[in-house]
Amino acid sequence: MRLPRARPRSLAGQLFAMQVVLIAAVVAGCAVFAYASGSAQAEETAARQVRVAALAVADSPSVREAIRTPDPSAVLQPYAERVREDTGIAFVTIMDTERVRWTHPDTSQIGDTFLGNTAKALRGQTFTETYTGTLGPSIRVVTPIRDDEKIVGLVSAGITVDRVSSQVREQLGALALAAGGALALGGIGTYVINARLRRHTHGMNAAELSRLHDYHQATLHAVREGLLMLDGRRRIALVNDAGRELLGLGPDTEAVGRTVDELALPAPLTGALLASESRVDELHLTADRVIVVNTRPVVGGEQRGTVVTLRDHTELQALTGELDSERGFTQALRSQAHEAANRLHTVVSLIELGRVEEAVDFATAELELAQVLTDRVVGAVEEPVLAALLLGKAAQGHERGVELVLAEDSLIDDGALPPSLAQRDLVTILGNLIDNAVDAASEGPEGAEGPAESGAAVPGPRAAGVPAGRARVTVTALADERELLLRVADTGAGIGPEAADEVFRRGWSTHGAGRGLGLALVRQAAHRNGGTVELDAGPDGGARFTVRLPLGDRTAKSEAAGARTKEVTA
Repeated sequence: MRLPRARPRSLAGQLFAMQVVLIAAVVAGCAVFAYASGSAQAEETAARQVRVAALAVADSPSVREAIRTPDPSAVLQPYAERVREDTGIAFVTIMDTERVRWTHPDTSQIGDTFLGNTAKALRGQTFTETYTGTLGPSIRVVTPIRDDEKIVGLVSAGITVDRVSSQVREQLGALALAAGGALALGGIGTYVINARLRRHTHGMNAAELSRLHDYHQATLHAVREGLLMLDGRRRIALVNDAGRELLGLGPDTEAVGRTVDELALPAPLTGALLASESRVDELHLTADRVIVVNTRPVVGGEQRGTVVTLRDHTELQALTGELDSERGFTQALRSQAHEAANRLHTVVSLIELGRVEEAVDFATAELELAQVLTDRVVGAVEEPVLAALLLGKAAQGHERGVELVLAEDSLIDDGALPPSLAQRDLVTILGNLIDNAVDAASEGPEGAEGPAESGAAVPGPRAAGVPAGRARVTVTALADERELLLRVADTGAGIGPEAADEVFRRGWSTHGAGRGLGLALVRQAAHRNGGTVELDAGPDGGARFTVRLPLGDRTAKSEAAGARTKEVTA
C-alpha cells in the first residue's frame, strides 16, 4: 500500500524552526565566547593578583632584615603564610639565590630546591609563567629581592590552575542559566510571532503561497470584469486591467496607493466607491462608458477596506436603446396598419355609397400626407439608419399628436459619414433627443414638468407663427466636409439656464425612477466620438439640443476602420 505523502511544513512552521535554530546558535556562540573570555579574564586576574603579592613581599623591609639573620625561615615562614591566607593565593615561596626554599605551605618542603625557572629573576626581571610544581600546575610570578641593588633572594607567588578553573566553572553556571533564559525567551517570542504569521498565512507553506500568488495574478489579468480593492483609508490597493479600462485609467497611470478622490471620476461614481455600505448593480457613467458597480465592505473586527466589481454596460445600454426604438417603431407600424384599415374601410364605404369622387379625394389626401415626410426624409437624408430612425420616430410622434418636421437645410449625402462613426452612436444620440423632444412637445408649453429629462422647467417664449396647442419637433441633420450636425428643437416648456448642466447628469429626470439616462448617454456618445452637446432655447420656445461630431479626413478614417475590421475577423 502506498502511504500518503506528508504535507510540507507550513511557512510559519519553517520560519519557527529556522529561528529557533538561529537563536540557539547565537546563544551557544555567545556562551562559548563568554566562557573563553571569562577563562582568559580569570587567568589574567589570577596573574595580576599573584604579581601584586610577590612584589609586595619582595619590597618588604622585614623580609630583607630576616634574610640577614642566621635562620631566615624562622621569621619568613609565618610571614609568608600570613600573606598567603590574606590574599587567597596558593603559595608564597621565599628562597635564596641558589633556589633553596626558606618558606613553603608544606613545611616539609622547606630547605629543598625550588621547582621552576629563576634565571630571569636572577637577572633582575619579574616574570610570569605556568609551571607544575609540588602543588600541581600553577600560575606563578617570580621576582628578585634587592638589598642595595644586590639581589639577596627570590620570591615566587602562585595560584593553582585548579582554583582558577573552579572560579570559571562557577561563572559558567551563571552563564548557562542566563543562556538558557535567553533561549527560552527567544523561543517563546518566536512562537508568538509565528503563531500570528500562521493565522495570517492560513497555515500554508511557501510553495502554496507562491502558487496562490501566481493564480491570483493570472486571474486578475484574465477576468473581463473590473476589480478594484480599497484599503481602510480608501486608497487603491489593487486594480486589474479591466478595472483600469473601465475607469479610464491609462496603462502608465500609477493608481495603486492613490485615493479614489484623486482619480477625477464623476461625483456619483466616486460617492459609490467611497460608500461604507454595500452597493448592488448600480448604473454609473464615466466619460465613455456605462458601468454597473457592486461594492462590498471587507469587515473583520473593523472595516479593513472595500471590494468593488465593475461591469461594462455600455453595449447593453445601447442595444436596449435600439430595442426600444425598434419596439416603438413596431408599435407605430401596428397603429398605422390599424389606422390604414379604418381609412380603407372608409374609402370602400364611400364607393359603396356611390360617392366615388369623395372616396378618391379622401384616399389621395391621405396618401399625400403620408408621402410628404417620407419623400422629404429620403431625399435629404441618404444615410439609411438615420432615415429609418426619423421615419419611425415620426410615426411614434404622430400617434402622440406631435408633428416631426425635418428642417429645410437638412442634407446628408450617401457615404458622407465615415465608417469610424458608429451607427449605434448615431441612433443613441438622435433617438434619445427626439424621444425627449416628443415628450416635452406632447406636454405642451405649459406642461407641468417640461421635457422628459428636465427638472424645474421654465417656459420659454413661443415663436411667432406657431399655432397655440400645436406640438412640433424640428430635426436638423446636416453633414459637410468637417462635421455632422444633429439638432433637435421642440415646442415644449423649455429648460431654464440654471438646469442646463444638470440635465446631462445620470438620474436627473421629472418622470420618476428609472428615467434620466437618455441625455447622459447622448453626451457620452458625443464625447466618445470627439463631439460636443449644446443646449439653448429653440425658435419655437422649447429646448434645442445641438450635437456636433467632427468627421475629419474620411479616407483616413475609412482605412482605420477597415484595418480594425480585418483584425477582428482575423
